[in-house]
Amino acid sequence: MATVKPFKGIRPPQELVEQVASRPYDVLNSDEARAEAAGNEKSLYHIIKPEIDFPAGTDEHDPRVYEKAAENFRKFQEKGWLVQDEKACYYIYAQTMNGKTQYGLVVGAYVPDYMNGTIKKHELTRRDKEEDRMKHVRVNNANIEPVFFAYPDNPALDAIVSRYTAGKPVYDFIAPGDGFGHTFWIVDNDADIAAITKAFAAMPSLYIADGHHRSAAAALVGAEKARLNPHHRGDEEYNYFMAVCFPAGQLTIIDYNRVVKDLNGLTPEAFLAALQQHFTVEEKGAEPYKPAALHNFSLYLEGVWYSLTAKPGTYNDNDPIGVLDVTISSRLILDELLGIKDLRTDKRVDFVGGIRGLGELKKRVDSGEMKVALALYPVSMKQLMDIADTGNIMPPKTTWFEPKLRSGLVIHKLD
Repeated sequence: MATVKPFKGIRPPQELVEQVASRPYDVLNSDEARAEAAGNEKSLYHIIKPEIDFPAGTDEHDPRVYEKAAENFRKFQEKGWLVQDEKACYYIYAQTMNGKTQYGLVVGAYVPDYMNGTIKKHELTRRDKEEDRMKHVRVNNANIEPVFFAYPDNPALDAIVSRYTAGKPVYDFIAPGDGFGHTFWIVDNDADIAAITKAFAAMPSLYIADGHHRSAAAALVGAEKARLNPHHRGDEEYNYFMAVCFPAGQLTIIDYNRVVKDLNGLTPEAFLAALQQHFTVEEKGAEPYKPAALHNFSLYLEGVWYSLTAKPGTYNDNDPIGVLDVTISSRLILDELLGIKDLRTDKRVDFVGGIRGLGELKKRVDSGEMKVALALYPVSMKQLMDIADTGNIMPPKTTWFEPKLRSGLVIHKLD
């Protein structure tokens, strides 16, 4: 059963939220963060991308950079740009993209739930990325950015959320750049807080949607603090980390596509001929072709779009991993034909989030940077949850969630 708790969030005053709030640390590079934060000393990038306060080219993993994050976090609180709530609350965070709104509950998720598998994963993590985020959590003694969870749809929670979101929000703004809406309410009524805690306690599992490295880092630091505290009781704040939990039925997974630098020595004609062993190949012309259903793929090569449909027998509908289009394409195209064995390490392949559209795939091939592009039909939330429930791990770069959580709306301190 899932354990969650309310917490005393650290938040910007209403009039400063748009200056403080930022994109997540891992969706932009240092130069982009420096440009976005230019002229804005209140930008959260000074805490989550503190290398922007050093000369360009400074290693973001330099110990001075982590210390600068903590220094800036202290400064933000001293100047009143971030203020801690007096009462432990839950929060509701709504995101609106293309006219569709999803409503998340911001909670303190329980570290032991991550360790014992109640909080379920669907991706492997890299130790170097975990260690980077662990250093950031340690030096700030806080979860500056939330992780993104899904939970099974729950009418009781829907009713509570609906009641609050009918009222006036604390924050309500459109983010620059992406144009997505971000709205925020505080759940401070004791009966509602108890009802939320009880509803989560009846859930067998929570699911990491996005933020596997942040989840791992937050949980590992919490467990580390427990281990090092001779008077550990189990109810300390470090036993929890900040998560925004959305009903699975409200979430949309966007496709995550592939571009490859070369055809592994094959001519375009030979490559297309080889594809016909496992796929029905149809030429679609110069207009972008989007995959129409599961097991249908879109290929762009030398100015022409193709539809590829996996033939019966090339996949097993009863295998939760084998049935995935990322598995089919990785096995039968990237590995068998193009010689790409490891998606994590091979420099010949790159990945493009579907939010960028098929035009981005066309651009990268037409420029000559890449030789061929492959677009996939997106994974469903049901597939993701089934895989997590069976203890399986998805192949790399399978899911792309959008919109991304805005950072800086609320922060969770570990003491």
